[in-house]
Amino acid sequence: MIQPFINNHQFNFIHKQVGLLKNSSNDQKVMDAVRYSIETKVIQQFSQISDMNKQMLQKVSTLEKVDEFQDYLDQIESHLIEFPRVTESQLKKLFPKIKKLKLPELEVIDYQHLTYLGWIDISSNKFFIVYNYAGKMVGIEGKYTLTNKKGICALCNGHGEIALVTAMTKSRPANSPDYYKSVGNYMCIDSHKCNKNITDVTYLERFIQDVIG
Repeated sequence: MIQPFINNHQFNFIHKQVGLLKNSSNDQKVMDAVRYSIETKVIQQFSQISDMNKQMLQKVSTLEKVDEFQDYLDQIESHLIEFPRVTESQLKKLFPKIKKLKLPELEVIDYQHLTYLGWIDISSNKFFIVYNYAGKMVGIEGKYTLTNKKGICALCNGHGEIALVTAMTKSRPANSPDYYKSVGNYMCIDSHKCNKNITDVTYLERFIQDVIG
C-alpha cells in the first residue's frame, strides 16, 4: 500500500493541470507537447519521490478519455496527506492571549483537503490561521478589513471576495526596541474556497515567517 505523499496544494495543482489537458488542442503535436509539459510540472512538485509514486503521477501524460481523467484524479486523491487534526484545547494554546476564542466547527472540517486552517471572528474582526510550519503547528492572529469588492488572493492567487489581513510581527526589528512592524496581505475571506484553490505555499509561508520572525 502506497503511503500518503500528496499535500492538498499539490493535489490542487495536479487537478488544474488535468483540467488544462482536458481542454487542450486536438492537434497531435500540440497535445504531445502539452502532455510532456504537464507531466514535467507535476513531477517537479515533489522534491523527493519514490519510483512507484513517480510512475503513478506520470500516467497523467497518457490520459485521453473522460473517465480516464476522473479515474486518475480519484487515484491521486486517495494518497492525500491529512492536515494534522487539532482539538479545541490545542487551538486555545496557540492563541493564549485570547480569552474568548471563537473556534470553527472542527468536526465538519475536511482535513484531507486542507493546506491551512483559517477562520474569522466577526465580533472581534479577527482573522485566524493555523498552519503546520516546519513540523510545528503555528497560530497567526490578525485584523481583517473587508474590501467589499473582488480581488486576487495573495495565498491562492484566486479571484474572489478578499480582505486585507494585517498581523503584528512577534519580534522587534533591529535597533527599534519599542516598534513592532505590521504585516499585511489581501486574502480570501472564505478560507474553505482558498484551500480548494491554493497550489503553492510559498506566499503563505512567507507571510507566516514575516509574522513569527
